[in-house]
Amino acid sequence: MSLSSSKSRRAKFDAADLTGPTKAAITFLCLGEQEGSELMKKLGHDQIERITSAMSRLGPIPSEVVEMVLGEFTQKVISGSGSVVGSLSAAESMLRKFMPEDEVTSILEGLKTTERESTMWRGFAALDETVIANYLKGEHEQTAAAILNNVETSVAAKVLPLLGPERMRDIAERMIAMEPVPLHMMQQIEETLKQDILSNTMHTSSVETHQRMADVFNQLDGQAFEELSSELDKRIPDAFQAIKQRMFVFDDLFRLPMQDLAQVMRGLDGATLPLAMRGAKKEQRDHLMECLPQRSRQMLMDEMAATGPVRGRDVRAAQAAMVEYAKSLADEGVIELPSSSDEDEFIE
Repeated sequence: MSLSSSKSRRAKFDAADLTGPTKAAITFLCLGEQEGSELMKKLGHDQIERITSAMSRLGPIPSEVVEMVLGEFTQKVISGSGSVVGSLSAAESMLRKFMPEDEVTSILEGLKTTERESTMWRGFAALDETVIANYLKGEHEQTAAAILNNVETSVAAKVLPLLGPERMRDIAERMIAMEPVPLHMMQQIEETLKQDILSNTMHTSSVETHQRMADVFNQLDGQAFEELSSELDKRIPDAFQAIKQRMFVFDDLFRLPMQDLAQVMRGLDGATLPLAMRGAKKEQRDHLMECLPQRSRQMLMDEMAATGPVRGRDVRAAQAAMVEYAKSLADEGVIELPSSSDEDEFIE
């Protein structure tokens, strides 16, 4: 294990940051089941629940942390036996020493419910911010505010601008002024989100699969893709159409604005451009030449003439490299790729 990862784990147990229930949980673990159970009997139900919750989340606790929390255990820590491990099973075992079965079950079920809700919120926050924004557009402003108050601030900050200026101001104002949401209302919101998360996650998974296959087909040999296309068009026409709409191939480069196409050409290495253009159609070559200054245009024509016969696979590899470079520029925000719905062509 690296030193940095060890420091990161220890930082979680900084004595200055440990809460009262966490310190109490460490104490009970050090006392052991028998003594800890006897002491827990003297606590109220709410205190037991908070300590149990803290204990279930502790995991392995370094011995030096035990020493900081329990000074009287110094000698035990030095001997190397001061480390303890907190877990739900440890908490459950201790509770069963002195509490009735139904009360133990009630506390544990409450913890499991809390964990499920926490997982649900993490799943919702992990969705693309556009998906979250579109979902919130169909919700009442107060509900949207309650939801954004329950996700990480970084997520809320990305989602708010996507709601539009007026709605963003309204929801932000409600977030600021919002009182604690009644439990029954929050449970209703969470239950609705659980169902919507499932459907959205399935949709996102489908989108990711289509994009991945589009990337695969982008790099597939042209002849192989043509043969595969005819079969996929028959067998899964809807899915294949969705994939084709996500594909960005060599021919699509010539739908770029001239300044963006010139930007792509300027960043290519060595003989990539001359090789790629050897496999281009005449109208594509003409369009590309128009994007270049006179001197660069002449140099490109000379390079293409000097290369002589070239292998088809080398041409396709050069064209694929040109496409990948265009996509990388788009990812960086330098250029914008034409959408699948664009019908405007620069080639006449």
